[in-house]
Amino acid sequence: MNRWSTTPALFQTRVKRTVIGVLVVVMAVSAPLQLAQVAHADDYDARIKALQAEIDQYKAVASELSGRASSYQAEVDRLSNEKATLQKQIDLKQAEYEQTVASIAVNEKKIADNQDVLGDTLANLYVEDKISSLEMLASSQNIGDYVDKQEYRSSVRDQLTRTIADIKRLKAELEKQKIDAERILADQKAQREALASKEAEQQQLVDQTRGEEAAYQGLAADRITKRNEVQRQQQAAIVAAMRRNGGGGNISAGDPNKGGYPANLANSNYNNPVVDSWGMYSRQCVSYTAWKVHQKNGYMPYWGGRGNANQWPGNARAAGIPTGSTPRAGSVGVIMAGQYGHVVWVESINANGTINISQYNYFNAGGSGWGHYSEMYNVSPSAYDVYIYF
Repeated sequence: MNRWSTTPALFQTRVKRTVIGVLVVVMAVSAPLQLAQVAHADDYDARIKALQAEIDQYKAVASELSGRASSYQAEVDRLSNEKATLQKQIDLKQAEYEQTVASIAVNEKKIADNQDVLGDTLANLYVEDKISSLEMLASSQNIGDYVDKQEYRSSVRDQLTRTIADIKRLKAELEKQKIDAERILADQKAQREALASKEAEQQQLVDQTRGEEAAYQGLAADRITKRNEVQRQQQAAIVAAMRRNGGGGNISAGDPNKGGYPANLANSNYNNPVVDSWGMYSRQCVSYTAWKVHQKNGYMPYWGGRGNANQWPGNARAAGIPTGSTPRAGSVGVIMAGQYGHVVWVESINANGTINISQYNYFNAGGSGWGHYSEMYNVSPSAYDVYIYF
């Protein structure tokens, strides 16, 4: 069974992840993206393609929004770190400011104390000044004592005057430092507020973009649900066709090496497949079967764009490749049911005429859901409408 394999052009023309304005995004969320009209209600292939195109488009927009939100979040983190660094600088400057204020208080006390001492000294000197030089000399023990008293009086007065002047100068310097610290603190706090405002704006962008991303993810999830329903309808058509033709057979996960299917294809994302060398989407029945043809013969025609499973017989005849109704080991079996059918690789023919096949993308075979390798044994050869002998 083929899910997307018919048109590699679809893969090549997926929606480019361009930057979408907020207004456009909001409008797009409220109104689903417009796609080409589907011709027939039972056209499984066209319906799946249309749904897949919507899924790809919504996921592309969601991915772009996710990238944009991550960019916004990185800016939020940068602003937050910058704000934290600035806060440390503010804390440091605040401590320096408080230290300066404390130093000013200490020096103010020193000035007051020294002014008191100077006042007392000047008062004493004033009293001593009223004593005549003759009286001071008479009270002195000798001339040297008299000179010492005079020098002491002058020295104390000069020393106190210098001390007060130095303290006042230091106080003036500290006052200037205090004013500078207040200015720097005010500037830093203003910067912090500006950073906080920018951080809040960026966080709002993050939240808004994440919300838009979630909306598109929701649209994609809705389309995936619808696409899966169409796939189940197609699978039901194939199963019904096999039953009508007495298909039977036992299903198994089979070869752990998945029939040799290349790892880059086997391990690809089923919902975001890659295009193989023959224009088929990976993990589809046609991609696996094309690989088996190439593995056996070293060549498989490029049928991209017209690679639906039920198109293979017509493609083969146009290329001169024989077809028939009898299975052969190494041939391709085709179920024509549904819009795009299903192809398998005939591994061997049993003695009773039944066949053993390997395949990809048969629902709940080889794993849960779609896109897994599986094998079926003892299948009626009439289960397949046409065999292609590459």
